[in-house]
Amino acid sequence: MKHDKQVTQYLRLYDDLKQTRAAWAKTWKELSAYVAPTRGLFETDTPNDGRRINHKVLLDSSAGLAAEVLSAGMMSGLTSPARSWFRLSLRPEELTRLQGVSEWLLEVTKRLETAFSKSNLYGVLHGFYHEIAVFGTAAFLLEENFETGVRARLFTAGEYVLGVDDKGTVNTFGREFSMRPKQLMRHFGTAVLPPAIKREAAEGKARSYKVIHLILPNEERDFSKTDNRNFAYRSVYFLTDGTLLRESGYHEFPVIAARWEVKNSAESYGRGPGWKCLGDVKMLQKMQKTKLVALDKNTNPPMMVSANVQGEVNLLPGGITRYSGTTDAAVKPAYQVQPDLTALDNAIEQVRSTIKAHFFADVFTMLSSLPMQQMTAAEVAERHEEKMLVLGPVLERLKTELLDPLVTRTLHILLRQGMLPPAPQWVQGIPMNIEYISMIAQAQKAAGLRTLAQGVAYASLLSQTCPAVLQEIDYRKALEEGLGQLGLSYLLKSPLPLVAAQNNVSPCNKVTQKTIQSTAKRAE
Repeated sequence: MKHDKQVTQYLRLYDDLKQTRAAWAKTWKELSAYVAPTRGLFETDTPNDGRRINHKVLLDSSAGLAAEVLSAGMMSGLTSPARSWFRLSLRPEELTRLQGVSEWLLEVTKRLETAFSKSNLYGVLHGFYHEIAVFGTAAFLLEENFETGVRARLFTAGEYVLGVDDKGTVNTFGREFSMRPKQLMRHFGTAVLPPAIKREAAEGKARSYKVIHLILPNEERDFSKTDNRNFAYRSVYFLTDGTLLRESGYHEFPVIAARWEVKNSAESYGRGPGWKCLGDVKMLQKMQKTKLVALDKNTNPPMMVSANVQGEVNLLPGGITRYSGTTDAAVKPAYQVQPDLTALDNAIEQVRSTIKAHFFADVFTMLSSLPMQQMTAAEVAERHEEKMLVLGPVLERLKTELLDPLVTRTLHILLRQGMLPPAPQWVQGIPMNIEYISMIAQAQKAAGLRTLAQGVAYASLLSQTCPAVLQEIDYRKALEEGLGQLGLSYLLKSPLPLVAAQNNVSPCNKVTQKTIQSTAKRAE
C-alpha cells in the first residue's frame, strides 16, 4: 500500500506508548477495584460488558464517596455551569476598558458560555474531575460540532495512551477500539478497506477489527498548503495490519489531558489522591472484614456438640436439639468471642478521616461541619480561603493543562465557524488574556486582597499622626489591584479619577485619555 512504511512507524510509536502505559496500568487496576469500580477500561475488559462491582473486595465505600465529594467540589468551584467562571480581557488592562472593546469581550465570553452549556461539556467535566482525582490523569477529546459549537468525549484510565514533548506538555494521544465491517464501511468508506473486510460487510459478518486512532504533531507539515493533512497536528486511523483508514488533522491539539501532579517533565501520566491513599483504602477494607468476622463470631460463635446429641443440631431460635446425656450440655460455644468493637470503630474512623483528607473532602465539606453559630461571617470566609490555599499547586496545573486549553480551543473553533462577533479593528491581532473568576479562583486571590487591605489600613493608622502619609498612597492603583483580585476590574471607569471625600486628601492617580490613546497606537 502507499502508506505502508508510514503506518509501520505509527504502529511502532503506538506500541512504545502502550509499553510506557503498562507501568501505570497495574496501579490503575487496583484503584478501579478499590476506589472507582465503575471506571477504568483495561485490556481484559470490553465495552458494554456490564462489569459488576466486586463487593468481596470493596466492603467500605468511603474512598469512593470522598472521590465523589472532590469531583463535585472541583466542578462547582472551578467550572460551575450555574455561574461565570472566566472572563476575557486584553493586556494592558487599559485596552479592555475602552469603549466598544469591553462590550465585544463580554459578548465573546457569553457566546463561549453558551457553547459550553449547549454541548455535553459540563457532564464530561464532572467525569474528568473524578478520573483525575482517582487515577491522577484525565483526558477528553474536544471536537467541532456545527449544532452546539463543540462536543466532548471523555476517556477513562486504560483506554488511551499519552506522550509528552521535551517540555513535559502532552502533545500525543492514541487509543484502540473495535469496529465491525459494516461500521468500518460506514465511517471510512469502501475505497480504503481491504477486499476481505468488504466481503464480510456484504455478508453481514460480526467479526470485530482493532482500529487505532493516533493524534500527534505534524512534523512533515507543508506550510504552503492549507488542507487538513498540513494542519499543526496529524490525526490518523489505521488497522493493526497496517491498513490506513483515514488521515486528517487539527489546528490545535484537540485532547484536553491533565495530570494531578508529576515527578518530572518526562512523565506522561500523573499521580493523584487515589495513589497516595491506596494503602489506607486497602487497610480499611481489611479492617472492615475483621470487624464483620468479629461480629459474626460474637452473634454466631463456633459450637461444641456432645457425642450424645441425636440427629442434627438446631441453632434456630426456639429450635430443639435432642441428646441422651443427663449432665453435660449437648451444645455449647467452643470459646467466647468478645471483640472490642468501640476500639475497632475508632480505628476505622481514623483511617476514613485520613482518606477524606487525601481527597480534600474536608475542604469542600468544611462549611457544613463548622459550628456556624459561634463564628462570624469574616471568620468563616477566612477559614474557607485558608482551606482553598491547600489546593493551590493543583489548581495552577489544572489552569495550565485544563482550563487554558479548553477556553482557547473553543474560542478558535467558534471563530472558524463564524460564531463570534468581529473584533474592533484596532485590537485585532492582540492576544486575549483569560482570567478565572470561579469560587475557588477568588478564594485563592482573597489572600492577596487581605494583604492589600492590611497595607491600606496601616497607612490610615499612620495618618492619624501624620496626615501627609495618605498623599503617598496611590488609591487608584490600590482599587485596581483589589478589584483585580476579586475578578471585578471591569467595573472601573476610565479615565475618570476617584475624588477624595474628606481630610483634604489629594485625588487618586488616574489613567489619562492620552495614555490610553498612546497604548492603542502602539497596539496598532
